[in-house]
Amino acid sequence: MKPLRIALAGLGVIGRAHLEWIGASAECVACAVADPFAAAAPSGLPLYRSLGELIDRERPDGVILATPNAVHVDGAIECIAAGIPCLVEKPVADTLADASRLAAAVAASSVAVLVGHHRRHSPILQAAAAAIAAGAVGRVVAVMASAVFAKPASYFQEAPWRRQPGGGPILINLVHEIDNLRQLVGEISQVQALASNAVRGFAVEDTVAINLRFANGALGTFMLSDCAASVRSWEQTSGENKAYDHHGDEDCYLVAGTRGSLAVPTLRLHQAEGEASWFEPLAASRLEAARADPLQRQLAHFCAMIRGEAPPLVPVAEALKTLDITLAVAAAAANRQAQPCFTE
Repeated sequence: MKPLRIALAGLGVIGRAHLEWIGASAECVACAVADPFAAAAPSGLPLYRSLGELIDRERPDGVILATPNAVHVDGAIECIAAGIPCLVEKPVADTLADASRLAAAVAASSVAVLVGHHRRHSPILQAAAAAIAAGAVGRVVAVMASAVFAKPASYFQEAPWRRQPGGGPILINLVHEIDNLRQLVGEISQVQALASNAVRGFAVEDTVAINLRFANGALGTFMLSDCAASVRSWEQTSGENKAYDHHGDEDCYLVAGTRGSLAVPTLRLHQAEGEASWFEPLAASRLEAARADPLQRQLAHFCAMIRGEAPPLVPVAEALKTLDITLAVAAAAANRQAQPCFTE
């Protein structure tokens, strides 16, 4: 089978990660890059200053949009107009209005658009979600979760837009966590939040404490910080991305129910064998899950999607729900009021 020709828009951290996985794939090859600020493209690839010019000249089979959040939607609509499937990095947009605009464009076309919530492709997350759905912990009662880690100064120096509203951990990092929790527990109906920028003093938050109410009645807490020297993040605990420091004995989520609890990503399970009581022992076990980089699996899925072999695992309409909840957290942090969220 002839390899698919994939173009990349955006040469930031995640864009270069996509290029690495494309280079390691037998299903596709990188054909060109679009980035208005890059001096040169890696590996001598053709470099264009705009996505439109790249599309006109190269006519790729698919496009990965790893651009700043604010231009995700316009880039995806350009691809749709050209009839080219695309993978849009998360968040799908930085406003609900823009996300809805893209959802309408997708609905009016036959072009497939995948949103890069790559952890949906994680074998660990899939195993945890399946176990919870099968009743391994009984009815879910509570979730305790965190993404507490430290971004280095260079992260902000190489992309100054990350110091401004919309470039902080709520939209860049929490959007992943909200999507994870939706998979594990279900829809989120209400949020409360307090945010601080006390450490760095940037215009954007660096630490957020969040309360969550799920539509099924469960409650959750989430601690988010990108300025704390800690290992309690998905990247550092799951080991799925080798670029990060790894602590395989740590967890970042605990999902507790009426019959037991599941720690994620270690998948350590504790279950009541008789009556659930803190006086009685809980049987300990560990779920099995394959280990694979979700970005690699996402690329394979994107290739299958381009060939028409699979629908998008994360369509725009689904990513819009995650964005809605994430933006509700930002609004709750700004006005310190409980915010209702989208729920079906």
